[in-house]
Amino acid sequence: MTRPTVHLTAAGASVVLAPAASGVPVLLHWGRALGDVDVAALAAAHEPGVSHSALDAPRATGLVPQTSLGYTGTPAVELFRSGAVPVRLGEWSWTDDGSSCAAVATDPDLECEVRVELELTAEGLLRARTVVRNDGPDGLHVAAVRTALPVPPRAEELLDLTGRWVGERVPQRHPWPVGTWQRAGRHGRTGHDATLLLSAGTPGFAFRRGEVWSVHVAWSGDHETYADRTPEGDCLLGGGELLAPGEVVLASGQSYTSPWLVGSWSGEGLDGVSARVHDFVRRTTPRPLRKVLVNTWEAVYFDHDLDRLTELAEVAAAAGVERFVLDDGWFRGRRDDHAGLGDWTVDTTVWPDGLSPLVDRVQALGMDFGLWVEPEMVNLDSDLVRAHPDWVLGAHGDHPPSWRHEQVLDLAHPAAYEHVKGQLLALLDELDIAYLKWDHNRDLVDVPGSHAPTLAFYRLLDELRAAYPGLEIESCASGGGRIDLGVLARTDRVWASDTIDAVERQRIQRWTHLLVPPEMTGAHIGGPVAHTTGRSHALPFRAATALVGHLGIEWDLRGVSDADRAQVAAWVDLHQRMRPLVADGRLVRSDHPDPGCFVTGVVAPDRGEGWWVVAQTSWSASQHLPPVLLEGLDPDATYRVTEETPEVAQHGLDLAPRRVDVVLSGRALGAVGVRLGVVAPETARVLRASLVVE
Repeated sequence: MTRPTVHLTAAGASVVLAPAASGVPVLLHWGRALGDVDVAALAAAHEPGVSHSALDAPRATGLVPQTSLGYTGTPAVELFRSGAVPVRLGEWSWTDDGSSCAAVATDPDLECEVRVELELTAEGLLRARTVVRNDGPDGLHVAAVRTALPVPPRAEELLDLTGRWVGERVPQRHPWPVGTWQRAGRHGRTGHDATLLLSAGTPGFAFRRGEVWSVHVAWSGDHETYADRTPEGDCLLGGGELLAPGEVVLASGQSYTSPWLVGSWSGEGLDGVSARVHDFVRRTTPRPLRKVLVNTWEAVYFDHDLDRLTELAEVAAAAGVERFVLDDGWFRGRRDDHAGLGDWTVDTTVWPDGLSPLVDRVQALGMDFGLWVEPEMVNLDSDLVRAHPDWVLGAHGDHPPSWRHEQVLDLAHPAAYEHVKGQLLALLDELDIAYLKWDHNRDLVDVPGSHAPTLAFYRLLDELRAAYPGLEIESCASGGGRIDLGVLARTDRVWASDTIDAVERQRIQRWTHLLVPPEMTGAHIGGPVAHTTGRSHALPFRAATALVGHLGIEWDLRGVSDADRAQVAAWVDLHQRMRPLVADGRLVRSDHPDPGCFVTGVVAPDRGEGWWVVAQTSWSASQHLPPVLLEGLDPDATYRVTEETPEVAQHGLDLAPRRVDVVLSGRALGAVGVRLGVVAPETARVLRASLVVE
């Protein structure tokens, strides 16, 4: 039987698949575009040899790494019926259509079929997933289904992210050792410590330099991402859903499909990796222009009052705000966080005429209305739990440990699902709601697994969006606890963290943008003192930190001075000038030599314009901040660089910064940059480069 070879290419990337001598399909190359390559000759050049004290025939690690064929790293597929029989796939066949391909094989002993699907998108993003079908007469237990992509051994360093609540997205990097580096998320949601991308690269790779391969598991429940380097020389990045024992058992004829493993290769650092992901997300799920919003949480907390909130809406509208989001505290019994979750009807003791008076006033001011919900959770002190205690999810017959006074609603229970869906649809039918802030404030602890809850969550989002196609939804999970491509396919923005401390947000947003396009990342101007840290920042620094994102305000503007209100309006206006570029531009994160300097830019697709926010979180090690590179522009074009920072006091020190106004080539701006002089800590500058037309 003649087996085909496959060469997929798009956007400067290539994927090459060919059979080894044994017939096993091997992913020979994933990376830089190869042009018109002879795939058969390439395969012959990479046929493995035979070592002493090893298998007597050449061993190729195929698309499905198998211990039964001598692979010593993490096996891709683990299945069982009775006893311990490792998967051993037989004869392979595969097909391709120019942009995707599929390879299929069976295990006659386990009576199952395994299918690996690969797709190279128009953006050069490699998506891969594995499908297992039970062809036997009885149940097939699925212990693990992973998908893995090989990378070359020159990728000698690993970088991933960790973190915690209000401390999300902390990078960690180290040499790639022999063995397995596994990042497992067992939170029932993606997790505050989730590595959005697991990246392997050439030594010293950074945002703007180096060759990098990155993978992400597009799944919002328990999952794992791992890097294998075996003594035999295999290097793979892989991942999949983490399944609890017995959580998935396939009946005869049933199939299990793994989440997509999304791979992004770049020859120009992490910015190139992110660009492919951002472009894919924007193309596959286009969003309307992001409206500036005000969120009431840190403005009023649970202290809801129509007059107070109406005044807040009026002040916000005067500052240019376009959306008003009423946060937690509006529903029955919700005077604090101990009660009410699950009872999604308006509390008439606080809102005797319902929410309509507030909604009507918000809309009369030219804004649309949004509402906070947390449909997957319940308080034990709720009418829902009193009526249906069996709808609380747990594994041992009693309630799991409490978390923020919450328990989990079993959305896999058909009646519970229909109940909460009906309550949400009733709200959307009654009120003109443009936006839902969808929260998820606890890990799933002591539950049978996260597979069914995650699928139910996806289904609920899909059905609400089908009923109300214009509805926008924010994914919030006590901040950044549920951020992944599974939820991004169904929502319009994520809340990166419950902290809006501007110093913390510089790091959190920088690394959240590794996966999430900036226009989908909520970034708010908070009050003078950060709620989560107690740290104080001047308004310009807080506002500049929120510019490159989906801008919001989370501050009680009613009591601020006229001067501060005017500043807020100026920063909102500046963001509105920038946001078309934030929504479709390429993100540029310069690798500045000062670790306290964060340079974040967006450059237009045609490179005709660029905006940069230069934020200094601490004193520079040198007296004058080293030059700031404005990268990503057309090197052969000429640009005028102007200071766009609103003219307000930047700091208590009288530093009198010189406002930038220069004309230089894109090549000079990217290689030499501009100097900003002495830059005080916790201040920021905004620069714009506009094309000079001869």
